[in-house]
Amino acid sequence: MQLAAEAASRGGEGNVQGLSSRTGQYADDTTTAAEPAQPQAAEDPLVVRQEIYNNLAAVTGLPWYWIAAIDQYERTLSKARPKARPMLGQHIGVYIEQERWAGAMNPDYEDTMPASIQWFHGIGRDGDGNGLAERNSDADLLFSLLHQITPYGVTDEDVPVGVWEYYQNSRAVQRIEQFASIYRHYGKLDLFMHAFPLPLGNSYSYRDTWGDRRGWGGRRIHEGTDIFAGYGTPVRSTCYGIVEIKGWNRYGGWRIGIRDLNNHYHYYAHLSGFDKNIAVGDIVEPAQVIGWVGSSGYGKPGTQGKFPPHLHYGIYSDRGLLEWAFDPYPSLKRWEQAERNRLRSKR
Repeated sequence: MQLAAEAASRGGEGNVQGLSSRTGQYADDTTTAAEPAQPQAAEDPLVVRQEIYNNLAAVTGLPWYWIAAIDQYERTLSKARPKARPMLGQHIGVYIEQERWAGAMNPDYEDTMPASIQWFHGIGRDGDGNGLAERNSDADLLFSLLHQITPYGVTDEDVPVGVWEYYQNSRAVQRIEQFASIYRHYGKLDLFMHAFPLPLGNSYSYRDTWGDRRGWGGRRIHEGTDIFAGYGTPVRSTCYGIVEIKGWNRYGGWRIGIRDLNNHYHYYAHLSGFDKNIAVGDIVEPAQVIGWVGSSGYGKPGTQGKFPPHLHYGIYSDRGLLEWAFDPYPSLKRWEQAERNRLRSKR
């Protein structure tokens, strides 16, 4: 699906009217739980989440990968808007407003009694069997949201209908379907490793070019990092994700867009070509070759050579209704060093 924002703001370079942020960076999602106060072995948060998903799958009949996808989508919205959507549970990312939880006409928004919450048409439910519907309980939060979705069915065809009815947002449906596909494909939650977009053994150079002026196509700013390398150098996926867009953009030339589980859109532009085996909807993983460095763009389809060959790499964070570009340079430096460390450890 072509996103409306992509044609205007990605284009390889960016748009001064678009939402941009040098400081609006989002950490890779590995945990949201606080470190324990005592020096003891902490539970792996992904193991805890998987147990919650499995338990609720047994109760609701909804496959665990859909439950994981819904929870992860909620978590990404809270990470993008932490002030508006503070974390309520310890391991689960679901956010439900107090009014929606307790019921709009409920005189007590702190109500935890399932009977009175249902009387006032609140959606809060008891998910852990302790007789209370607690808004800070992981099981209660996730079960309450699932309770709104599962009446429409629990098959892969039915769940998107329930998701639409809950969010009233087609982007939410698309994101949750994408996340579910990734989880179903790999059968696990630990899918947050990253790779540098070019093979480390190749010759390349880059610096922080975020916010630089761009003149072609109107007054714009640069929403990404340019990595200069030889024509035909392999370009790799930086993440586990799903191919969302592939084709020509007059700014970015041959470009490909990949959505990851952090709800980040990874944008690779000015390619000389794509891997022929990759199509929209395919699932990719870190270090998988998706195309090759080129100098395409700044014109009609097929335009080449208006600038030195390089990869334009950008990252956009989905905030629910809008996407916000943020500076990828710090992430690139971190992923580059992490990959070097992994390679050294194998020697």
